[in-house]
Amino acid sequence: MTLKLTDVVLTYPDGDRTLTALDHVSLAVAAGEFAAVVGPSGSGKSSLLAVAATLITPAAGSVVIAGQDVSAAGQAARTKVRRDHVGIVFQQANLLPSLTALDQLLVMAHLAGESPRAAGPRARDLLLAVDLGGKEHKRPHQLSGGERQRVNIARALMNSPEVLLVDEPTSALDRHRGERIVSLLAGLTRTNDLATVMVTHDLATLDQVDTVLTMDDGRLGERAATTSGVSLGG
Repeated sequence: MTLKLTDVVLTYPDGDRTLTALDHVSLAVAAGEFAAVVGPSGSGKSSLLAVAATLITPAAGSVVIAGQDVSAAGQAARTKVRRDHVGIVFQQANLLPSLTALDQLLVMAHLAGESPRAAGPRARDLLLAVDLGGKEHKRPHQLSGGERQRVNIARALMNSPEVLLVDEPTSALDRHRGERIVSLLAGLTRTNDLATVMVTHDLATLDQVDTVLTMDDGRLGERAATTSGVSLGG
């Protein structure tokens, strides 16, 4: 499995007590698999993504990404795994306002130690893959919300990750644009053999994912087939 969490526990101090954000959560996502996690606000979905992204170290359990166990890794090692193997699509695109769409991607390559000249062709190919050909030199204010989100996705893929983590990608989009974004993610997952996990409240797009998991009160439910008769809970 490209992404595997086993018996993960994540807790936070809350005054004189401890809150459990993730309660013995296990998750395995293979290359080419598109999984969605649904559940009410505060159920632990964002915490799950943060642990999978190596942004937070759990109190217990293991996190394996592309064959590397990062559960007890130090900050530098986790940063390297995240940079080399994980792409993160944030809920808000958070594009740098002064940079063009192309430059947003080239910055990622620069942070990984690659020259803009060497990374340029890949960046342009990614923008084409997300249907932004001809808009390489547009800045964020010149792009629509859906286009900014597509730059966000292309940026997450710039360093050729094996794992793609997506946080509420349709929250700021209308239904049509939201469906296009999820369809794009599904296609990229299969084309690039990504292990993709998407946290979402948008139940209308779940027919485009391979599996659905439910999160409630820090516990991850059973996988469910994405058919119209499935009860998704939460």
